[in-house]
Amino acid sequence: MPASTSAKPYRIGRSKTGLGLFATQPIKKGVKIIRYFGPLLDSKNEKHDAIENKYLFQISKRWTVDGSIRKNIARYINHACKPNAESDVNATKKRITIRSIKKIEPGEEINYDYGTEYFKEYLKPIGCKCDACEKKRKKKRAEARAEKLKAKEKAERKALKKEEKAKARKAKAKAKKAKSSGKAASGKAKTTKAAAKKTSAATRAKSVKSGKAKAGKARSKAA
Repeated sequence: MPASTSAKPYRIGRSKTGLGLFATQPIKKGVKIIRYFGPLLDSKNEKHDAIENKYLFQISKRWTVDGSIRKNIARYINHACKPNAESDVNATKKRITIRSIKKIEPGEEINYDYGTEYFKEYLKPIGCKCDACEKKRKKKRAEARAEKLKAKEKAERKALKKEEKAKARKAKAKAKKAKSSGKAASGKAKTTKAAAKKTSAATRAKSVKSGKAKAGKARSKAA
Protein backbone atom coordinates (compact mmCIF):
# COMPACT_ATOMS: atom_id res chain seq x y z
CA MET A 1 0.00 0.00 0.00
CA PRO A 2 1.37 3.49 -0.85
CA ALA A 3 2.50 5.59 2.07
CA SER A 4 0.30 8.31 3.50
CA THR A 5 0.64 11.82 2.12
CA SER A 6 2.27 14.56 4.14
CA ALA A 7 0.26 16.29 6.87
CA LYS A 8 -2.96 17.88 5.71
CA PRO A 9 -2.83 17.64 1.91
CA TYR A 10 -6.25 19.29 1.84
CA ARG A 11 -8.17 22.42 2.75
CA ILE A 12 -11.78 23.31 3.47
CA GLY A 13 -13.31 25.37 0.69
CA ARG A 14 -16.54 26.40 -0.97
CA SER A 15 -18.36 23.67 -2.88
CA LYS A 16 -21.63 23.35 -4.81
CA THR A 17 -23.28 21.98 -1.69
CA GLY A 18 -21.77 24.48 0.77
CA LEU A 19 -18.37 23.47 2.12
CA GLY A 20 -16.11 20.71 0.84
CA LEU A 21 -12.61 19.32 1.17
CA PHE A 22 -10.13 20.11 -1.61
CA ALA A 23 -6.67 18.71 -2.39
CA THR A 24 -3.78 21.15 -1.91
CA GLN A 25 -1.20 18.84 -3.51
CA PRO A 26 -1.27 15.78 -5.82
CA ILE A 27 -2.65 12.70 -4.05
CA LYS A 28 -1.74 9.34 -5.51
CA LYS A 29 -4.16 6.46 -5.93
CA GLY A 30 -4.54 4.25 -2.85
CA VAL A 31 -3.27 6.86 -0.39
CA LYS A 32 -4.76 7.45 3.06
CA ILE A 33 -6.12 11.01 3.07
CA ILE A 34 -7.88 11.56 6.38
CA ARG A 35 -9.56 9.73 9.24
CA TYR A 36 -13.30 10.06 9.88
CA PHE A 37 -13.77 10.12 13.64
CA GLY A 38 -16.04 11.14 16.52
CA PRO A 39 -17.78 9.70 19.58
CA LEU A 40 -18.80 6.05 19.29
CA LEU A 41 -22.54 5.44 19.61
CA ASP A 42 -23.81 2.12 20.89
CA SER A 43 -27.14 1.01 19.35
CA LYS A 44 -27.88 -0.83 22.63
CA ASN A 45 -27.78 2.50 24.45
CA GLU A 46 -31.19 4.22 24.17
CA LYS A 47 -29.70 7.71 24.42
CA HIS A 48 -27.15 6.92 21.72
CA ASP A 49 -29.78 5.30 19.52
CA ALA A 50 -31.93 8.44 19.73
CA ILE A 51 -29.19 10.68 18.28
CA GLU A 52 -29.91 11.77 14.72
CA ASN A 53 -27.75 13.87 12.38
CA LYS A 54 -26.38 13.59 8.85
CA TYR A 55 -22.82 12.88 10.05
CA LEU A 56 -23.53 9.48 11.57
CA PHE A 57 -21.29 6.81 10.04
CA GLN A 58 -22.29 3.24 10.80
CA ILE A 59 -19.40 0.84 11.39
CA SER A 60 -21.44 -2.25 12.30
CA LYS A 61 -24.94 -3.14 13.43
CA ARG A 62 -23.97 -2.05 16.93
CA TRP A 63 -21.43 0.75 16.54
CA THR A 64 -21.77 4.12 14.80
CA VAL A 65 -19.40 7.08 14.67
CA ASP A 66 -20.93 10.49 15.35
CA GLY A 67 -18.83 12.64 13.04
CA SER A 68 -20.63 15.91 13.78
CA ILE A 69 -17.81 17.25 16.00
CA ARG A 70 -15.91 20.23 14.54
CA LYS A 71 -12.50 18.51 14.86
CA ASN A 72 -13.66 15.87 12.37
CA ILE A 73 -12.51 17.64 9.19
CA ALA A 74 -13.49 14.54 7.16
CA ARG A 75 -17.15 15.48 7.67
CA TYR A 76 -16.66 18.18 5.01
CA ILE A 77 -16.03 15.55 2.34
CA ASN A 78 -19.06 15.50 0.09
CA HIS A 79 -20.81 12.61 -1.62
CA ALA A 80 -20.22 11.75 -5.28
CA CYS A 81 -21.77 9.01 -7.39
CA LYS A 82 -18.46 8.71 -9.25
CA PRO A 83 -15.98 9.52 -6.46
CA ASN A 84 -12.20 9.81 -6.34
CA ALA A 85 -11.97 8.36 -2.81
CA GLU A 86 -13.64 5.72 -0.65
CA SER A 87 -14.27 4.96 3.01
CA ASP A 88 -12.21 2.11 4.43
CA VAL A 89 -14.00 0.75 7.51
CA ASN A 90 -12.20 -1.41 10.08
CA ALA A 91 -15.03 -2.81 12.22
CA THR A 92 -12.62 -4.49 14.66
CA LYS A 93 -10.72 -1.30 15.47
CA LYS A 94 -13.87 0.81 14.96
CA ARG A 95 -11.87 3.01 12.66
CA ILE A 96 -12.84 4.79 9.42
CA THR A 97 -10.25 6.01 6.95
CA ILE A 98 -10.84 7.92 3.73
CA ARG A 99 -8.38 6.92 0.99
CA SER A 100 -8.01 7.81 -2.67
CA ILE A 101 -9.11 5.37 -5.39
CA LYS A 102 -7.60 7.45 -8.20
CA LYS A 103 -5.09 10.26 -8.58
CA ILE A 104 -6.41 13.55 -7.22
CA GLU A 105 -4.99 16.79 -8.58
CA PRO A 106 -4.45 19.98 -6.52
CA GLY A 107 -7.65 22.04 -6.35
CA GLU A 108 -9.82 18.99 -7.06
CA GLU A 109 -12.59 18.29 -4.56
CA ILE A 110 -12.22 15.08 -2.55
CA ASN A 111 -15.38 12.96 -2.42
CA TYR A 112 -16.65 9.45 -1.78
CA ASP A 113 -19.91 7.51 -2.13
CA TYR A 114 -22.03 7.81 1.04
CA GLY A 115 -23.95 4.64 0.23
CA THR A 116 -27.48 3.76 -0.90
CA GLU A 117 -29.20 4.27 2.45
CA TYR A 118 -27.82 7.79 2.96
CA PHE A 119 -28.48 8.67 -0.68
CA LYS A 120 -32.15 7.66 -0.44
CA GLU A 121 -32.72 9.39 2.89
CA TYR A 122 -30.86 12.68 2.45
CA LEU A 123 -29.78 13.23 -1.16
CA LYS A 124 -32.54 11.84 -3.38
CA PRO A 125 -35.28 14.11 -1.94
CA ILE A 126 -33.29 17.26 -2.77
CA GLY A 127 -31.40 15.92 -5.79
CA CYS A 128 -27.75 14.88 -5.80
CA LYS A 129 -25.44 17.74 -6.84
CA CYS A 130 -22.30 15.76 -7.60
CA ASP A 131 -20.58 16.30 -10.98
CA ALA A 132 -21.85 12.99 -12.38
CA CYS A 133 -25.48 13.80 -11.55
CA GLU A 134 -25.10 17.39 -12.75
CA LYS A 135 -23.80 16.06 -16.08
CA LYS A 136 -26.75 13.66 -16.30
CA ARG A 137 -29.21 16.47 -15.61
CA LYS A 138 -27.45 18.72 -18.11
CA LYS A 139 -27.58 15.96 -20.72
CA LYS A 140 -31.29 15.36 -20.01
CA ARG A 141 -32.02 19.10 -20.29
CA ALA A 142 -30.12 19.23 -23.59
CA GLU A 143 -32.02 16.18 -24.85
CA ALA A 144 -35.32 17.71 -23.72
CA ARG A 145 -34.48 20.98 -25.53
CA ALA A 146 -33.47 19.04 -28.65
CA GLU A 147 -36.68 17.00 -28.48
CA LYS A 148 -38.73 20.17 -28.02
CA LEU A 149 -36.97 21.81 -30.98
CA LYS A 150 -37.50 18.68 -33.05
CA ALA A 151 -41.21 18.66 -32.18
CA LYS A 152 -41.44 22.38 -33.02
CA GLU A 153 -39.73 21.87 -36.39
CA LYS A 154 -42.01 18.91 -37.09
CA ALA A 155 -45.08 21.01 -36.26
CA GLU A 156 -43.78 23.83 -38.49
CA ARG A 157 -43.17 21.40 -41.38
CA LYS A 158 -46.64 19.96 -40.88
CA ALA A 159 -48.20 23.44 -40.85
CA LEU A 160 -46.22 24.43 -43.98
CA LYS A 161 -47.28 21.25 -45.75
CA LYS A 162 -50.88 21.91 -44.76
CA GLU A 163 -50.60 25.49 -46.03
CA GLU A 164 -49.09 24.30 -49.32
CA LYS A 165 -51.91 21.77 -49.75
CA ALA A 166 -54.47 24.50 -49.05
CA LYS A 167 -52.81 26.75 -51.64
CA ALA A 168 -52.74 23.88 -54.14
CA ARG A 169 -56.46 23.17 -53.53
CA LYS A 170 -57.23 26.88 -53.90
CA ALA A 171 -55.23 27.09 -57.15
CA LYS A 172 -56.94 23.96 -58.46
CA ALA A 173 -60.38 25.35 -57.58
CA LYS A 174 -59.47 28.64 -59.25
CA ALA A 175 -58.29 26.83 -62.38
CA LYS A 176 -61.46 24.73 -62.41
CA LYS A 177 -63.57 27.86 -62.04
CA ALA A 178 -61.65 29.56 -64.83
CA LYS A 179 -62.14 26.51 -67.02
CA SER A 180 -65.87 26.45 -66.24
CA SER A 181 -66.09 30.19 -67.01
CA GLY A 182 -64.26 29.57 -70.29
CA LYS A 183 -66.67 26.81 -71.22
CA ALA A 184 -69.65 29.01 -70.32
CA ALA A 185 -68.25 31.87 -72.40
CA SER A 186 -67.61 29.49 -75.31
CA GLY A 187 -71.16 28.12 -75.00
CA LYS A 188 -72.57 31.62 -74.94
CA ALA A 189 -70.51 32.57 -77.99
CA LYS A 190 -71.78 29.51 -79.82
CA THR A 191 -75.36 30.34 -78.86
CA THR A 192 -74.88 33.93 -80.00
CA LYS A 193 -73.34 32.72 -83.24
CA ALA A 194 -76.17 30.26 -83.79
CA ALA A 195 -78.73 32.99 -83.06
CA ALA A 196 -76.96 35.34 -85.44
CA LYS A 197 -76.90 32.61 -88.08
CA LYS A 198 -80.58 31.95 -87.53
CA THR A 199 -81.35 35.67 -87.76
CA SER A 200 -79.28 35.96 -90.89
CA ALA A 201 -81.11 32.98 -92.42
CA ALA A 202 -84.48 34.48 -91.49
CA THR A 203 -83.44 37.79 -92.95
CA ARG A 204 -82.35 36.11 -96.16
CA ALA A 205 -85.64 34.13 -96.29
CA LYS A 206 -87.62 37.30 -95.75
CA SER A 207 -85.59 39.04 -98.41
CA VAL A 208 -86.20 36.20 -100.85
CA LYS A 209 -89.90 36.22 -100.03
CA SER A 210 -90.04 39.95 -100.45
CA GLY A 211 -88.23 39.62 -103.78
CA LYS A 212 -90.66 37.01 -104.93
CA ALA A 213 -93.58 39.19 -103.90
CA LYS A 214 -92.15 42.15 -105.80
CA ALA A 215 -91.60 39.97 -108.84
CA GLY A 216 -95.18 38.71 -108.69
CA LYS A 217 -96.45 42.22 -108.39
CA ALA A 218 -94.39 43.31 -111.39
CA ARG A 219 -95.76 40.45 -113.50
CA SER A 220 -99.30 41.44 -112.51
CA LYS A 221 -98.74 44.96 -113.68
CA ALA A 222 -97.27 43.74 -116.93
CA ALA A 223 -100.27 41.60 -117.64
